[in-house]
Amino acid sequence: MTDQISDMLIRIKNAQAVKKESVDIPYSKLKMEIAKILQVSGFTGDLSKKGKKNNKIINVSLLYDKKSQGRIHGLRRVSKLSKRVYRPAAMLRPIKRGTGLAVISTSKGLMADQEARRKKIGGEVFFEIW
Repeated sequence: MTDQISDMLIRIKNAQAVKKESVDIPYSKLKMEIAKILQVSGFTGDLSKKGKKNNKIINVSLLYDKKSQGRIHGLRRVSKLSKRVYRPAAMLRPIKRGTGLAVISTSKGLMADQEARRKKIGGEVFFEIW
């Protein structure tokens, strides 16, 4: 597997499409930070880290609306392995009129686009989710 972030996002999206309660994702520090951002912004539910040493996994519980429709309606991978996309703070715009968010890797760590605009920090845009 070469692109672990895309794999994580597709696992969450596919599990939500078949209405699973939770999904297991192989652990890494980067994936855990992304999962925390998604939890804080309301796209996913509780997080837990399970396992020891080389067999660690992240268990992400999924949230659904009243109509049993998933909270994640779509996502788009912006920065890929073949083409990295960097944006300064002035070029960061709201996603889907403010209902979505972009996850950005900055010099101050991973953060959502709203926080990066507030702190006036740019960086590599990993993906957009709405």
